[in-house]
Amino acid sequence: MKVYDDKHIKNVVFVGAHGSGKTTLAETMLFEAGLIKRRGTVENKSTVSDHHDIEHERGTSVLATPLHTEWRNYKINIIDTPGLDDFIGEILSSIRVADSIVTVINARYGVEIGTEIIWNYIARYNKPTIFVINQIDHPNANFDDSFKGIRSLVGSNAVKIQYPLVIDGSQCIVDVLKMKLYKFGPDGGKPEKLPIPDNQKELANQLHNELVEKAAENDMDLLELFVEKGTLSEEELRQGIKLGMLNHELFPVFCVSALQDMGSGRLMGFIDNVAPAAADLKPEQSVEGKAVKPLPTEPTVLFVFKTEFLPNVGQITFFKVKSGELKANDRLVNVQNGETETLNQLFIMDGKERRPVSKLNAGDIGASLKLKHTKTNDTLHAEGHPVTIKPIQYPEARTRKAVAAVEKHDEEKMMEALKKIHLEDPTVVVSYSHELKQQILACQGELQLSVIKWSLENEYGVKADFSRPRIAYRETITRPVTTSYRHKKQSGGAGQFAQVHMKIEPWHQDMAEPEGFSIRGKEEVELPWGGKLVFYNCIVGGVIDLRFLPSIKKGILEVMESGPLTESYIRDVRVMVYDGKMHPVDSNDIAFKIAGAHAFKSAFLNARPKLLEPIRNLNVKVPEDTVGQVMTDLQSRRAVILGIESADQYQILRCTVPEAELYGYSTELRSLTQGKATFHATFSAFEPVPGNIQEKIVKEKDQPVDA
Repeated sequence: MKVYDDKHIKNVVFVGAHGSGKTTLAETMLFEAGLIKRRGTVENKSTVSDHHDIEHERGTSVLATPLHTEWRNYKINIIDTPGLDDFIGEILSSIRVADSIVTVINARYGVEIGTEIIWNYIARYNKPTIFVINQIDHPNANFDDSFKGIRSLVGSNAVKIQYPLVIDGSQCIVDVLKMKLYKFGPDGGKPEKLPIPDNQKELANQLHNELVEKAAENDMDLLELFVEKGTLSEEELRQGIKLGMLNHELFPVFCVSALQDMGSGRLMGFIDNVAPAAADLKPEQSVEGKAVKPLPTEPTVLFVFKTEFLPNVGQITFFKVKSGELKANDRLVNVQNGETETLNQLFIMDGKERRPVSKLNAGDIGASLKLKHTKTNDTLHAEGHPVTIKPIQYPEARTRKAVAAVEKHDEEKMMEALKKIHLEDPTVVVSYSHELKQQILACQGELQLSVIKWSLENEYGVKADFSRPRIAYRETITRPVTTSYRHKKQSGGAGQFAQVHMKIEPWHQDMAEPEGFSIRGKEEVELPWGGKLVFYNCIVGGVIDLRFLPSIKKGILEVMESGPLTESYIRDVRVMVYDGKMHPVDSNDIAFKIAGAHAFKSAFLNARPKLLEPIRNLNVKVPEDTVGQVMTDLQSRRAVILGIESADQYQILRCTVPEAELYGYSTELRSLTQGKATFHATFSAFEPVPGNIQEKIVKEKDQPVDA
C-alpha cells in the first residue's frame, strides 16, 4: 500500500443523528474510490463499516469504525461513528483524532437532537466542520429547512457550497464554489457537468458572492484582493475556506444522496483540496506543555484512541501518529507505565479487514495487534523523548446498575469480560462497593446497557443480572439511652465472662462534655465513612480493667460497620462506658468485645434510630418549553428547587434531591425533553429520611432488590 506524507492525509470523522446516513455515505465513498467493487447496505448487513454481529442484529452502528479510501493522490481516513449519544465514548474518541468533522444531516428531519448534542462536543474541540445534507432526493426532503437548522446551530458562518435542484425529473446539484451544475442519472454515479441554468444564475451568483466574502474575511491578503478585484479565484477561494474552517468561522454545507451515489465524489474532492490535513492544524500542546508537531522529522509519538477485542484475533489497538514516522517492529515507550512495546505488525483497518503496511507517517491513523501494556488514552513515544498527549475527557455516567453473574462460578469470568468492555469504551466503568457489597456498573444509558448485556452473553458466554443498586444510607440515633449487657459462656475449662454498662447519645459538633460521669479518658474516632464515634472511659474503682476498653470499643465499631436498621454504616454517636464486671479467670478481650457489641446494639435500637440518606446537588439544563414538566417530575422525586438561571434557549434548574430518587432519572429526563436536557449531580450531604419512607425501607431491607 502506498505511503502518504502528512500533507496528503486527511482524517475525517462522520458524526450525526441516528439514521442520518453516515454509514451509507462512507460505503458510497469507498465504492466511488474503487476500494470496494459493490456497495453494501445497512439493511442487508453488508457494509464495510457495520461489520459487528451486534450491529447486524440491531441494524445500526454501535462502534466507531475506522476506514480509508484513496482519492486523487490523497488518502482519506474515515471514522464512521454511532448516532446515539449512549455511545458518546465512541464518538468522542473519534473526534479527538480527526482533522475535520463531517456532520451528516438527514434532509427529511433537519437538525435533530443527536446533532445538537454532538455539536456541543465538536465546539469544545474547535475542530473544522463540514455539514452534509443527505437524502436530498427523498420526496420529503427539505434542504432549506435543514440549512436553517444548521444556521440556528452554528450561526451565519454556515455557508452553502451547494444546493439541490430537480430539472426535468433529474436530480441536480448546483455548486457555487465551482459554479457548475451536476446532473445525475437515475442510478447516480458520475454526473454530467453543465453550465448553471439561466433561471438559477441570480441565486447561484448571490451564494457565490456570499462564499467569496466569507472566505476573504479570514485573511488580510485575500481581503485586499477581494476589495481590489471584487471577487476571488477558485484557488483563492479554497485557501480562504480552509482558513475559515481552521478558525472555526466558516462551515461549508454540501448536499448528497448517499444511497443513490449522488455528490459523494465532489465531497471527497473538497476534502482532498480544501479540508485541513494534520499538517495544517496547530501543534498540539502536551500535558507537559511541549508542542507536538505533526512532522515526519520529529520524534515518533502515537496517541491511542481506541481499543477493540475481536474473537480469534485478540486486542487491536488503534492510534494516530501525532509526530514522526512509524515502521513495523519499532519499539516505543508507554509514557503512562514506562513499559516498552514492540509494534510487530502495522495495519490500516477497513472495518474487519486488516491491510498490512510497512510504514505510517505523521498524521496517519493505524492499528497494531496484541500490545501488552497499552490501552485507550495512552501515549507511546520514541525512547529518550517522553511526551504525554492530553487524554480524552469522557462524560460522567448517567446510569448505574448493580451487576452479578447468574451463576456464581461465572463471577470471575464476568469481571474479566467487563474489564475488556471498559477498555473498549471507557465510559463503561465497573467498581466494587465494599459498603454496598455490590459490583456497580456505570454507563451512559439503557441502550448502552443492552449492548453490554449482549456482549456478555454472545461474546463472552456469561449471563448477568442487572439490578437497582443499594443506597449508601447512614444510621444514627436521636435520643440518649442507658443499657447493660452480660456475656457469660461456660463450656468446660475456662469460660467467657464480661458485663458492660454504657450510655449512648447523639453526637454533634461543639457538644458539652457529658454530665454525671467521672471521665477518665476520651477518644474521638474519625470514621472512614464520615462522622464520628466519641468513646469515653468513665470506669470508677477498676470494675473493668483498662486493658479491656479497646475490646469494648472494637465491638462497638463492628456494629457501626453494619447497622441494625439496614446494615448501613452508623455515624455520630458518643458512648460512655461507666460500669461493669469482670472475672479473674474467664474475662478476656473476646468476651468484652462481644459484650460491648451487644450492649451498643441494644441501646441503639432503643435510641429512636434514624436513617440518613445521601442528598445530591443536581443541575438540570432544560429547554425552555419543557421546564414545567421537568419541575413536576423533580418535585415527585422529593427535590427542593433552589434556583433557576437562564442560558440562551435553556433554563438551568439548581436543586437538591435524594440519591434514592435519581434511579432511572436519565431515561425519564430524556423522555420528557426528547433528549434535549442534560444533568450533573454531585454529593451534597446526608439528611434524615422521612419517617414513612424509613419505615418502608426497613421493611424492605431483606426483600430482593427490584431490577
